Amino acid sequence: MDLTCHGFRRGATALALAAVVTGVVAGGCSRGAPRPTPDGAPTRDRAASPCPDVTETAARAVARAEAVNTAWEGPTIGPRAVAGKSVVFVASTMTNPGVAGTANGVREAARTIGWRVRVIDGQGTPAGIRSALGQAIALRPSGIVIGGFDPNSVARQVKQADAAGIQLVGWHATPSPGPSANPKLFTNVTSRVEDVARISAYWIIATSNGDADVVIFTDSSIPFAENKSQLIRKTLQSCSGVKVLAYENIPLPDTGSRMPVVTSSLLSRFGERWTHSVAINDVYFADAAPALRAAGRNGGGPPYAIGAGDGDPSAFQRIRARQFQQATVPEPLNAQGSQIIDELNRAFAGRPPSGYVTPVHLTTTGNVDNSTSWEPRGYRETYRRIWLG
Repeated sequence: MDLTCHGFRRGATALALAAVVTGVVAGGCSRGAPRPTPDGAPTRDRAASPCPDVTETAARAVARAEAVNTAWEGPTIGPRAVAGKSVVFVASTMTNPGVAGTANGVREAARTIGWRVRVIDGQGTPAGIRSALGQAIALRPSGIVIGGFDPNSVARQVKQADAAGIQLVGWHATPSPGPSANPKLFTNVTSRVEDVARISAYWIIATSNGDADVVIFTDSSIPFAENKSQLIRKTLQSCSGVKVLAYENIPLPDTGSRMPVVTSSLLSRFGERWTHSVAINDVYFADAAPALRAAGRNGGGPPYAIGAGDGDPSAFQRIRARQFQQATVPEPLNAQGSQIIDELNRAFAGRPPSGYVTPVHLTTTGNVDNSTSWEPRGYRETYRRIWLG
């Protein structure tokens, strides 16, 4: 959304954002002005949104999602920690900052209650993931975490683990949070992909005032990621002024080698038309930055980028420094690591899953401050009370 016709300044609050958008929708600005910037710019006229109702809805959703200092809304009661357990975290690839951050959260939480944790890296290939899960099952742990890959791709091994009495908990493993009967998971820890996709698209609609040309980056080999990017595209298309220029399928393990080439190609094809980017993971923008810099692009200018997960520290740094990324929809990776341990503990204690689902949040240039991650307040203390009394 462009707020420059209202003199909106850098660092303005999310609530002010919503209020100004309401004014834009009601009164509008004159047509023909340049495209907007998420950070604001000197006062100038702006065209009214091509989709005023959608823009207003988007702006209000963005305002809510940008709220900071959110208190813990997860479980506050549960079984005391079952002693002497071991967990293996099988990672799709530890080059994915979201996976790596969650694995670290699992390690930290397990230390609190004295459990043993081992991480095995699937190295981003089907064969590597199968091998890693096979190694995990051979260790006969109490529980295994399916870290960021589709358990249907290893269905035989999932059945093998279940037959061996090993509890399975997923992280971003199935399209929806909660238990899964087929493949059999005690629960899957994730935010709702619909919420993440919607708020990512809404950020583009709100910050462009419904006037954007967008490139979507995804990894179609991961059903969760492909579903997310398709939902993003659908929401973007709810505004007539937003056009999807390209839909780029780049596997996460290949971003380092492919993003510089693809980014240069997109710049050549679309030039100044390319105003916004959205990716299913922040790592795409880390690997696009060198090509954008080489092309003489300003890190704080277009294409304005939002990561629809996972909000690793490097994404926060790029947003703070205004270096080719302006927003992310961060998962509270450390808190989700604690939730994974809590869910496993519930399984070991013969209790049902907690049912908790992470609420959606936006970190932007307006609220990033000095933070390096997004975590709700009080989760460590709450889980410690549950586990240790």
